[in-house]
Amino acid sequence: MSSSVKLLDPAFQGAGQKPGIEIWRIENFQAVPLPKSNYGEFYMGDSYIVLQTTPGKGGSNLYDIHFWIGKDTSQDEALTAAIKTVELDAILGGRAVQHRELQGHESDKFLSYFKPCIIPLEGGIASGFKKPEEEEFETRLYVCRGKRVVKLKQVPFARSSLNHDDVFILDTRNKIYQFNGVNSNIQERAKALEVVQFLKEKYHDGTCTVAIVEDGELYTRSNSGEFWVLLGGFAPLNKKATGEDDVIPETTPTKLYSITDGEMKPVEGELSKGLLGNNKCYLLDCGAEVFVWFGRATQVEVRKVASRVAEDFVTGENRAKTARITRVIQGYENNSFKSKFDSWPEGSTAPGGEEVKGKGKGKVAAFLKQQGVGAKGTIKSVQVVEEVPALLEDGGKMEVWYINDGAKLPLPEADFGKFYSGDCYIVLYSYHSGERKEDYFLCCWIGKDSIE
Repeated sequence: MSSSVKLLDPAFQGAGQKPGIEIWRIENFQAVPLPKSNYGEFYMGDSYIVLQTTPGKGGSNLYDIHFWIGKDTSQDEALTAAIKTVELDAILGGRAVQHRELQGHESDKFLSYFKPCIIPLEGGIASGFKKPEEEEFETRLYVCRGKRVVKLKQVPFARSSLNHDDVFILDTRNKIYQFNGVNSNIQERAKALEVVQFLKEKYHDGTCTVAIVEDGELYTRSNSGEFWVLLGGFAPLNKKATGEDDVIPETTPTKLYSITDGEMKPVEGELSKGLLGNNKCYLLDCGAEVFVWFGRATQVEVRKVASRVAEDFVTGENRAKTARITRVIQGYENNSFKSKFDSWPEGSTAPGGEEVKGKGKGKVAAFLKQQGVGAKGTIKSVQVVEEVPALLEDGGKMEVWYINDGAKLPLPEADFGKFYSGDCYIVLYSYHSGERKEDYFLCCWIGKDSIE
């Protein structure tokens, strides 16, 4: 076992084998699996790692890893979550897209995993939190936004928090009120009602009553009157205040930096894929979003250092607190990353086992084609076909093996040319290049989804 493998957290062993989500919480700087019954509950004082596994083409899986940072979590715990995410990716074969999620500014992709929403809770490991059902019930007011995915945010329990544009949920011990702002739309109201039903079942054992209060409704009506009394009495609402969610981020020039020994250095020139070296890490600063790119030849420890640099970069001075970090691996770049470049050849990446079509498929594919065998499989990228030695005689012998748990096993002749992206193969061709002289042509084919 290599030293780099020993450094990976054993808590992640077996992760990503089945479709769905898996969650770990950072406890005393270790990743601890979270019980499935607690999925969707995120304590504001903690940091979490969320793995989403999705079936891809060709039998391989696609991975998205999100590390969620609560607003009250310590900087050390947040950094631990970022570093542990790199370790999890290494165990998965180094092909996951990694996302940094800040409480209150989560991506739609992250929120879509939890139905109907995530529930931010006060406390955390360090403060000795109690489960919600163990606490003395506290009346809470939430604003509920989103037509497709729901963003639930706790706001001060005060009348001044209300406005005409949003939907609010007032959660009391015996009744849950949904207040529909007059300018809110029907989709947001429907989503909010899903949240109300969820809160009722999860925290009230399904026994409390639900009341809908319409903005502008006479406060003399029973439910409306109760609602306004809880908030200190009826009064005209203020206009919606401009918050961080409503501010359009300023556009800033995209800048590329190389990361070497923990230091960032600007990379000059027109943004193109050719600037990225497979033995380096890079940071792409797009203002509201920051990408970290890992070359396939980089070691896990180098990627950890690059992740620390990115965390320091976005938390530094003159940076928006809501800046998002996405980390991608060479060969598994998402469309958002590729769109930032002026030049990114089409078909140069092959996400999730999708077959790459084109002329060049590397030395092995060229060799097999020369032997009349078509290579069917997935490769990391469309590569330049290298020259193969001229085969002077027909009637040579071809042998192919695949690697399984470190063992070399022969591949049936009927399967020659079928290369699976999750495996590695060895191809040996024996032939005569002269009088009684036997030569050999040996190649290795590395599937892009194989574990290095």
